[in-house]
Amino acid sequence: MSTNHDPAFDPAYVHEQTGKVIGAVMMTEPIESVMSQARAEVATDAMGAVVTFDGVVRDHDGGQGVAKLIYSAHPSAQLEIEAVTARISAAHPHVRLWCAHRTGTLSIGDLAFVVIAASAHRREAFEAASQLADAVKAEVPIWKEQELSAGGTQWVGLE
Repeated sequence: MSTNHDPAFDPAYVHEQTGKVIGAVMMTEPIESVMSQARAEVATDAMGAVVTFDGVVRDHDGGQGVAKLIYSAHPSAQLEIEAVTARISAAHPHVRLWCAHRTGTLSIGDLAFVVIAASAHRREAFEAASQLADAVKAEVPIWKEQELSAGGTQWVGLE
């Protein structure tokens, strides 16, 4: 079975729904509290692919046990996450994007960072989600203080 997966052949109403940032937010409350609404806003009936990246707090880093994380961010972080998401959206005009990053104290298993990308076709959604996740982690001024299981703390992201 041969099908054409070129977005250029999608109906006009698909193009009207894509190339959009649905949201880009820094949050102090749990991301889980908005995930259902965010996914519903990103994934329209025209979107055949919805890619979600969940950045989850893990119990180890660099060979050491981690008990919890405390994320902090520069006051410009909200503007930066919006700018990064807008730039990635412009590079992926066939995608709808949403992302959120937490600040504050997070426990093992909590969502720290989420990206949702939707498009009519999977390749565009995967590529945009990956690029957005990488860009937010590299460019938005967010730092984490890890409380280690063996005692003490370690800062990550300060350079």
